[in-house]
Amino acid sequence: MFLTMGRWCARRPRRVIGAWLLLLLVLGGAVMAYGRVTSEAVTIPGSDSQAALDTAAAAFPGPASGNQPLVLHTGSGGPVLTGESAREAVERSARAIAEVPHVVSVTSPYERAGAAAMSRDGHTAHLTVGLDVTGRDITPELSQRITDAAGPAEAAGIEVTPGGDLAAAVDRPDTGHSELIGLAAAAVILFAGFRKAAAAGLPLVIGVTGLVASLAAVGLAGHLMDMPSSGTTIAAMIGLGVGIDYTLFCLTRFREFRGRGVPAAEAAALATATAGKASAFAGCAVIAALAGLALGGLPLLRALALAPAVAVLVAVAATLTLLPALLSLLARFLGAAREEGATAPYATDTPAPAPRGWQRIAERVTARPWRHLLAGLALLLLLAAPATQLSFGQLDAGDKPAGSASRTAYEQLSDAFGPGVNGPLQVTDTLAAPAAGPQDARVAKVSTALAATPGVASVSPPQLTADGRTVRWQVTPATGPGDPATARLVDTLRGDTLPAATADGAGTAHVGGAAAAVTDLNDRLADRLPAVIGTVVLVAGLLLLAAFRSPLLALKAAVLNLLSVAAAYGVLTAVFQWGWGARIIGLEGPVPVPGYVPLLMFAVLFGLSMDYEVFLLTSVREKWLASGDSRQAVVAGLASTGRIITSAALIMVSVFLAYLLSDDPVVKMFGTGLAAAVALDVTVVRGLLVPTTMALLGDRGWWLPRRLDRILPELDIEGSAHTLPAERPGTVTAPAAGGPGETTATSPLPTR
Repeated sequence: MFLTMGRWCARRPRRVIGAWLLLLLVLGGAVMAYGRVTSEAVTIPGSDSQAALDTAAAAFPGPASGNQPLVLHTGSGGPVLTGESAREAVERSARAIAEVPHVVSVTSPYERAGAAAMSRDGHTAHLTVGLDVTGRDITPELSQRITDAAGPAEAAGIEVTPGGDLAAAVDRPDTGHSELIGLAAAAVILFAGFRKAAAAGLPLVIGVTGLVASLAAVGLAGHLMDMPSSGTTIAAMIGLGVGIDYTLFCLTRFREFRGRGVPAAEAAALATATAGKASAFAGCAVIAALAGLALGGLPLLRALALAPAVAVLVAVAATLTLLPALLSLLARFLGAAREEGATAPYATDTPAPAPRGWQRIAERVTARPWRHLLAGLALLLLLAAPATQLSFGQLDAGDKPAGSASRTAYEQLSDAFGPGVNGPLQVTDTLAAPAAGPQDARVAKVSTALAATPGVASVSPPQLTADGRTVRWQVTPATGPGDPATARLVDTLRGDTLPAATADGAGTAHVGGAAAAVTDLNDRLADRLPAVIGTVVLVAGLLLLAAFRSPLLALKAAVLNLLSVAAAYGVLTAVFQWGWGARIIGLEGPVPVPGYVPLLMFAVLFGLSMDYEVFLLTSVREKWLASGDSRQAVVAGLASTGRIITSAALIMVSVFLAYLLSDDPVVKMFGTGLAAAVALDVTVVRGLLVPTTMALLGDRGWWLPRRLDRILPELDIEGSAHTLPAERPGTVTAPAAGGPGETTATSPLPTR
């Protein structure tokens, strides 16, 4: 199938390129017409915070967006907002804002309903804006129009700053510069390896094509589901990296075939049937790992898994279709391994050249496997040690970059009203019998209990529905939404205060709000983490078992990948939770790690580790089947793939590190964690642990029970059915000099 597909695309390059251009035009037109949408909303089915939200939405209908603050601030030296001129300017601004499309209500601090929105010193207040669209439909343009409508207040010397979803809309991270830096770094690495502009540029073309298509698709998916802004960034990060890597593997194989005199179209087809097939398998492994996140039962996790999965799927599609077309069309500009100094096969009695590069490393570590195995394990365990202290926390607007609208509004409100005003809790209760009013004994008892709970700064008067069956309180914590004390307050309200204060502890009272939702999210993630990890490891292990027909190798890969991920968690904990080197990457100090970051990192890293495992073991298994010498197969396999895997990993690390320039702490977390994990994976794991464990296992590593042999499918990941006649058993080809990979000719696989 892969050979046929590659041959069809290689022989019709203009049709394939035209189809991809048409796809990009359609996606681009859809984005221009409908826009790319993101949302930071958190929905947690079955949680207490979701029950509070649903109860309040049904009993107290309000604006679709909730209440969005527009902060008014004059500073200690400015005029007070209670003055006549300031009041007139603010009220004129409120009337102008009410005329902006999608605005359905504006409450000023001079109205009775908004009296609590004026600070005691009169220097800070906020307008409350209600919109008829949800948070994910608040665009930067709409936010700007609302801010511009407050021109009379700004003309009077009042600083106007959007908060809430209005601020999130204008603060959406722009990572375009990160992509450009990543592409520039990749270009340098590729040119250093290939020494040809066309060969270095082709992986970038495929990577950018996949990036544009996947970002458009993910952005359009935001109209159908809540897609966090970090989801699109992760999609760009992963899609760009794997797109370039898969193209690099296929291009190297194509140049090998061209060096043996294979015509361009056929070489492109053979590259698709070998390296392209392995890339498709590796991509499916990444997608399968991401699919395991669906077990979390959370819309947020599904969205965050969908975004990179789409990017990987597009990258695989481009590798299997667009790449062979471009290889065939640009063949004369891409060079061949022979042109770069590859030599012909030499006889077995000819002295072999002195080992170098990865071959030298492989011979050294396999000669003393225990020493290097223990050294590699010690390093990974040392790096993983901080992960034992990893705890899930909550980021809030106070962790946003200084000068951003979200951070400015957060600090102004916090200074004026206390930190808890940025994350009030909503407490709802459904009564068995209607209440006569706020003075009802049942309602008053809850009000008193809430106000007396340690950690509560204030409690609003109870709000009742017309039928008196549902009551709501707004509870303002004494601490900010990201403070661990706020999460403890949520647990106290649910576990102690409300059961004791409500009638018979019937369990009809619920605690909601952003801080409560994140607390529920982290608790849910902690509960589901073992199941998700177990599923991802199992699926990855089964895929490797099917690919390489060795239970021990599948188990070995799973264990080593777990160690690599644990080391990445340790780096994440030290840098972000402990603050080691935080200022170097643009943070002001330690920040909490949201629960979904380690979970998504696990799926992505397990999938990416499978990429390199597939390409390395493909070569090792091929050489073992040809020679029967397990140690020499490991040495030859690592020698033939070491440089190309290193180049691919270096490109991916460069892409990930480029995202440290983002202002979003979550994006920095993914960039740091993924870069650290890939770097460790390609050096410690592939360079030390894999060859040493395989050397220690010897031929036992390829053991396969007969019953399992009959059950497992023959996937032929190596593409052995498409080897060339020139690749005769027993021959060895010298490593190619020049090109990003030290390549050796492969022997046809014997019939099993």
